[in-house]
Amino acid sequence: MPSIRNQIRELRAERKMTQQELADQIGVTRQTVIAIEQDKYSPSLETAFKVARVLGVTLEECFQYEPRGRR
Repeated sequence: MPSIRNQIRELRAERKMTQQELADQIGVTRQTVIAIEQDKYSPSLETAFKVARVLGVTLEECFQYEPRGRR
């Protein structure tokens, strides 16, 4: 089964943004941001684009598709 990894925690930290600030800007709860950062939840495509836009990076810089077994 494929896996989607992300760099949100690192990108957010570089911008000195809290999880709550990111959540407020993309319209989700802080708990959702935590789950996304921990790779426990894959956001919808719309939410993924919002995250990238708020962080000022491309979608590919935020999220990477990694087939299982290639980590």
